[in-house]
Amino acid sequence: MQKVLFGKTGLSVSALGFGGIPLIRLGQEKAGDVLRRAYEKGITFYDTANMYLDSEEKIGAAFRGVRDKVVIASKSLKRDAAGMAGHIDKSLRRLQTDYIDLYQLHQVSKEADWQAIMAPGGAMEALRAAQAAGKIRFIGFSSHSPAMAVKLAGTGLFSSVQIPFNFIEAAAADELFQAARSGHLGILAMKPFAGGMIGNAKIAFKFLRQYPDVLPIPGFDSVAAVDEVVSFYAAENRITPDDLAEMERYRKELGRQFCRRCEYCQPCPNGVMITQAMGYRVIAQRMSPAVAVEFCRLPMESTRECNACGDCLEKCPYELPIPDMLKSFYGLYEQHRQDLKK
Repeated sequence: MQKVLFGKTGLSVSALGFGGIPLIRLGQEKAGDVLRRAYEKGITFYDTANMYLDSEEKIGAAFRGVRDKVVIASKSLKRDAAGMAGHIDKSLRRLQTDYIDLYQLHQVSKEADWQAIMAPGGAMEALRAAQAAGKIRFIGFSSHSPAMAVKLAGTGLFSSVQIPFNFIEAAAADELFQAARSGHLGILAMKPFAGGMIGNAKIAFKFLRQYPDVLPIPGFDSVAAVDEVVSFYAAENRITPDDLAEMERYRKELGRQFCRRCEYCQPCPNGVMITQAMGYRVIAQRMSPAVAVEFCRLPMESTRECNACGDCLEKCPYELPIPDMLKSFYGLYEQHRQDLKK
């Protein structure tokens, strides 16, 4: 596995990282197998978060004894100093370590969040104190807003930026990457598969490997998935006209508004299975309406409980009009259901 220099941190890390979200759906033993396989294959950068349930514990257990051989990043949604300090200490305990290489402000996309972070008693105070105490080495941030990320990258306060980046969501390649490089920030590419909407891993990484200073952090939930993606890095990267056509097909299929399955909108107070229902249109396109109607029956029926309360709108980092989209997808589901009765 090739190594890259991670911004101004001086850390040498693998050209491919590991995102920790899928670990939460794996048992302890299987999660350990997947993590250790990634390590054996040369992956040295592991990203997780305080909110990813037991992901931190699984990473800590897997790398006990080789802590100094891996770079671990975590993050917190807390905006106040007390909350952030508590989360840092919790992450240290879960990860079974006395330091975390990179601790990030999680999902800073709104001005109000940034103001709270920087206010007296804000989260930045705790991050700086933890850094001074040796609990964390570097401070970074993640965002789903390229515009806000550009602003934060220019402050000089951070060592890294984490942003969604794939051949569908490529806006960050323009102004943000320029700002990050100017400030010598490490760049982490989350959502390399657009939240699972890109099913062709080879195409996804052909696109990403055009940016050698950008570190993709795909989520892995199996040894086979690790082996597949790592294998791409052993070959020369060459994008063909067929590859470009396949990327365009995905762009047209998904459109500009689609769910990345981050699940920040959950749980719904009315019991709507939002994430599953938001994928109905794509499933129907890929598998056929007959398969989609049966496969998605439970989540689609749950959308009838949506009363447009707005709870999901406040949580969605992509600012999707979720209630309107659910209504539209339910209409499509009903149309398919009626057509199948004919």
